[in-house]
Amino acid sequence: MTEFQVALHREFGEMVGDSLLNDTVLSDLDGKTPQEALDAGYDIREVWLALCRHQQVPAERQWGPDIGAGDMVD
Repeated sequence: MTEFQVALHREFGEMVGDSLLNDTVLSDLDGKTPQEALDAGYDIREVWLALCRHQQVPAERQWGPDIGAGDMVD
């Protein structure tokens, strides 16, 4: 989960990232917020990518500046 929070805060900033995590309802996550989806056991990569798509994060930044696709773990 730490890698998720690092990527979230690096991409969106701490305040906005935390707001997106708790307040953004995503159709890709069955109408759940990212936090609700994580709490429900959704795959962390699925949640991150759904949030990135929703926020239109360019593909090259979807894993954060220092995190590769294979590095993000629960």
